[in-house]
Amino acid sequence: MINVLFVCLGNICRSPMGEAILRHKAQERGLGEEIGVDSAGTGDWHIGNPPHEGTLKQLKLHGISEQGIQARQITGRDFDAFDYIVCMDDSNERNIRKIAGGAEADILKFMDLLPQEKLREVPDPYFTGNFEETYRLMDAGCDALLDKIVEEKL
Repeated sequence: MINVLFVCLGNICRSPMGEAILRHKAQERGLGEEIGVDSAGTGDWHIGNPPHEGTLKQLKLHGISEQGIQARQITGRDFDAFDYIVCMDDSNERNIRKIAGGAEADILKFMDLLPQEKLREVPDPYFTGNFEETYRLMDAGCDALLDKIVEEKL
């Protein structure tokens, strides 16, 4: 099984959206048993909480389940458990690399999957309020990530 971990700041907006979308897309392509997906935050403020209502609204609007998604904080063990660790912005990447220490991990910046976009970070809708834009980016990027996984690992 190939395991993917999405990481953002609090694990209630961007990363759980990515988790739900990628899981949904993998199932649609018949890869649900081959690709495991989870999400985490670099901060600990929302541990145990469900995704933000704006994230839930976008997922529901697009017929995507959020079942089983609950905020947690990334740990050192995640670097051994996941094949891809996908961060949303530069700050997430810096924090992830600090936590990783010397651990080998394939850390990707999500927007590197979308070179055609001018944005180089996924805007945090917790601050922007624009969950529609975040969904648009996450949807397109998850298609690209799934293609990458199939090409590289499956």
